[in-house]
Amino acid sequence: MNILSLFVLIPALMMLGLWIARNVNQVRGGMVTGASALLVLAVGLAVTYLHMRAGGASGEMLFTDSVMWYAPLHICYSVGVDGISVVMLLLSAVIVFTGTFASWKLKPLTKEYFLWFTLLSTGVFGFFITTDLFTMFMFYEVALIPMYLLIGVWGSGRKEYAAMKLTLMLMGGSAFLLIGILGIYYGAGAQTMNILDIARLHIPTAMQHIFFPAVFLGFGVLGALFPFHTWSPDGHASAPTAVSMLHAGVLMKLGGYGCFRIAMYLMPEGLAAWGDFFLVLTTISVVYGAFSAVVQTDLKYINAYSSVSHCGLVLFALQMMTRTSCTGAILQMLSHGLMTALFFALIGMIYGRTHTRDVRQLSGLMKIMPFLSVGYVIAGLANLGLPGLSGFIAEMTVFVGSFEHPDFFHRACTVIATMSIVITAVYILRVVGKILYGTCRNPEHLKLTDATWDERFAVICLIVYVAGLGLAPWWVSDTISFSVAPIVSHLNISCLPL
Repeated sequence: MNILSLFVLIPALMMLGLWIARNVNQVRGGMVTGASALLVLAVGLAVTYLHMRAGGASGEMLFTDSVMWYAPLHICYSVGVDGISVVMLLLSAVIVFTGTFASWKLKPLTKEYFLWFTLLSTGVFGFFITTDLFTMFMFYEVALIPMYLLIGVWGSGRKEYAAMKLTLMLMGGSAFLLIGILGIYYGAGAQTMNILDIARLHIPTAMQHIFFPAVFLGFGVLGALFPFHTWSPDGHASAPTAVSMLHAGVLMKLGGYGCFRIAMYLMPEGLAAWGDFFLVLTTISVVYGAFSAVVQTDLKYINAYSSVSHCGLVLFALQMMTRTSCTGAILQMLSHGLMTALFFALIGMIYGRTHTRDVRQLSGLMKIMPFLSVGYVIAGLANLGLPGLSGFIAEMTVFVGSFEHPDFFHRACTVIATMSIVITAVYILRVVGKILYGTCRNPEHLKLTDATWDERFAVICLIVYVAGLGLAPWWVSDTISFSVAPIVSHLNISCLPL
């Protein structure tokens, strides 16, 4: 069996184990075992991948395999990974592992919750390992569908409204995506749905102009592209803690990954025609998301709009199409996935004790729950780009790479996007000062306790990854840059440096 197929097999076995589990302890044991196996597998894959590259393996994709699934439409179960896929699998495994501990005491229907959570994880892992258009779309849908129940049943606030809004908007994006995928397949006259094979063919320019916006928009909706981002804040605010972690940390990254791997890679002439239009939308996303976060009073909404800004930065950097900016976009996906998961985990832990996320009702938490407060400060500093943490290296690579573009319009958009750095510092420092320092005004909060062992373990793991990426980014950036290079070259934009 191909090692990549284990990323789908292990979650399937986890769901089987959860289904036959008889009590909560067995459910937790099954989740920890499965999540640990996925993390070990992801780390092992990353190490093996790096050794193979160091040993001279030069293929665009490694660990490739293909099995015919539906011959009439040439649909195969095709798998393969490059450096981009490897780091996304590693990110997904980390979020699933820490999300398990963040949901350790979730009630009610613990068993059912983890079943849907694992199904969502299956879709995410499957999406990142596959190289077949239709199979990738299938895993994409598998990742989206559980969100409705996870938010609608186990969420809080206006959970039914948020779940329905999220589902309708993402399913609408999926409709555009399916149209675009069929357009690519028939437009290329392909005898396969393998991405690498289709990339060697030429889709007629007129068809690229039609189907590029469909595919980019289909994935862009999940990437919180303005003005189709409105599902994201409501979905984040209503989702349970671990679902918010997986949703913002990994699921939204499917949007940026798909835009780069499918829309841009397979339809470069469509990118040339529509690039400026989508660059304007992504620039708006970056600045609008940051400004919106400033005026929020709910901790989850603040982080949700921050995610709109940071995910917009991913699509923004991809539109610049320099090797440095695209490397920065993938680093931003990785960095944002880790730090937003940390943020949502901490917010959920604070809310579980105080029963409020309103900034105006929180103060002096540093004296009451110092561990959670210090974790929140670290997450905030990573979010605003403090050197030594993951946010700095990702954003610097994005902005430096974006400014490499020689065109005045692209450089002007870069200057506008950099405004988000200042705005982010405003809302992060304001919230940290408001809720953590000063005198606690609510006597009931003085009775609260700090983090439990399972919460501390999840938080420490995420902090280690955030700091590790910030202090030692070279192995990640080099791996990503190596895989970005052939895609950027394929786009054949001769005026841009590679």
